[in-house]
Amino acid sequence: MSVIRPWLRNRVDQLRPVDWMVVVYVLAVTLLVAIRAPELPGWPWLLLAHGLILVLVLLVHTPGMGRTGVLLRELYPIVLLAGFYSELDVLNAGRPVYDALVQQWEATLFGGQPSRDWWRAMPHAAASFLLHATYFAYYPMILVPAVWLAARGRLPALRRFVFGVMAAFIFCYLVFLILPVAGPYYEFSRPTGSFVSNPAARLVYATLSQGSSYGAAFPSSHVAATIAALIGVWAASRRAGMLMLAPALLLPVAVVYCQMHYAVDAVSGVLVGVAAGWIGLKSEGRAD
Repeated sequence: MSVIRPWLRNRVDQLRPVDWMVVVYVLAVTLLVAIRAPELPGWPWLLLAHGLILVLVLLVHTPGMGRTGVLLRELYPIVLLAGFYSELDVLNAGRPVYDALVQQWEATLFGGQPSRDWWRAMPHAAASFLLHATYFAYYPMILVPAVWLAARGRLPALRRFVFGVMAAFIFCYLVFLILPVAGPYYEFSRPTGSFVSNPAARLVYATLSQGSSYGAAFPSSHVAATIAALIGVWAASRRAGMLMLAPALLLPVAVVYCQMHYAVDAVSGVLVGVAAGWIGLKSEGRAD
């Protein structure tokens, strides 16, 4: 114990805001797993995985890890997102969803159900291709800037980017666990025919068939994280930001037109993304 305590204290002292955000989220979800344990299959494995994540957070702050270790320290939160997203499906399994409530908000604000009715009223093949491609572009818009900033050694900019993106995701994930909403992808009859008979739509549906967490619609984490990423990239490089601008701004339209999210999901995602991106800039200061 005399050796472990100084080691642990030293690592805890080095934790950054993004590390604490990961730790708090993991502890919150661990508490939720413990509460729901009787109804969760494989809950001991979830607890073990969360414990290992906490160990990882400490280990990435081991001194003298070299360039590879530094990059791991900066990028590990982004890597963890895949696991965080996947476990939502387990944690929300069998729980009631609140789509009826969100559909009421949708009808009040927009006079109907845009995610269900828009593509049916305007089933344009070109628009379908463009907006499904935009929907899929979410993945590189989150990953590529992080790799690019890391490769260029822009560590302060990378930290701002990662913090903003993680803040967007983690806020959304917490809402998913408290107020699960399945979304129009599950609630309404899915698009068919020529509307989805294009390469971009087929790619999106093939990707979703590999794993889509139930109850993760409101707010749209796709939109929130992309807007936060845009803000982080824009602060790092106007040129790179311009490359992201069009697809990032089209994404809130795409998720509704392609019937992946309610319009309320998209609007709330934009608001979360703006707030998270701004917090990300403040987390490290704007100067490199």
